[in-house]
Amino acid sequence: MTRRVGVEVLAGIHRLGSRVVGFYVIEDGGRLTVVDAGAPKHIGKLFRYFAATGHTIGDVEAVVLTHAHADHMGFAESLRKRAPAVVHVHEDDHRHALGEPLPERDRGLMPYLWRPAAWKSLFGLGAAGIAAVPPIVEAAAFGDGQVLDVPGRLRAVHAPGHTPGSCVLVAESRGGVFTGDVIVTWNPLTGRRGPQVMPGAFNDDTDLALASLDRLEGVVATSVLPGHGDPWAGPIGEAVAAARAAGAS
Repeated sequence: MTRRVGVEVLAGIHRLGSRVVGFYVIEDGGRLTVVDAGAPKHIGKLFRYFAATGHTIGDVEAVVLTHAHADHMGFAESLRKRAPAVVHVHEDDHRHALGEPLPERDRGLMPYLWRPAAWKSLFGLGAAGIAAVPPIVEAAAFGDGQVLDVPGRLRAVHAPGHTPGSCVLVAESRGGVFTGDVIVTWNPLTGRRGPQVMPGAFNDDTDLALASLDRLEGVVATSVLPGHGDPWAGPIGEAVAAARAAGAS
């Protein structure tokens, strides 16, 4: 799952990042949107992508966050200042992206720490600078159902539970849906693979995260592009069914 300069997972969409967390770049007529922003040191992977593809930082017009957790906000503020690019985040996570603490999570990390996957994730994120993620100084807020006028034109579907403003972003012209942490295909604390919601230690409300899967039923997509784990090929309805069957962890 390691991506050195990015792998094209759909036409004009590259996945970058690490074994622990990924982010994506959408190319649209020479203009770029970055979906999520990994950890701070992952910006180096973005620059290697530029070198490999002939793009420059000036081609980045937007950073769209699926939610306001540190491992998805990583280099967003740095890119916002340097590109410059507009950062977009759902209105229910907007204040959290700007620095307000998120709600308390369902459970602590302790029950997971006997698992090798948990240590790999925690060390991997630590090495990538996750302890020093700056808040976003300036961000645009979007709402449920809004189509963002960014390269790749993304439609937001609000699916709270992981965070108040967690959402999926539908790239309808590409047949893909960026699920962030609403649906992942690798559990960073247990190591379980396949479509599922995130573990309780990372969710505000796991019951709500499972209930919010209902909101994805009307989404038309044939590729699920998660924040954790490899892309999943198949109708999103099948991924939703698998995530429901997997349940909480």
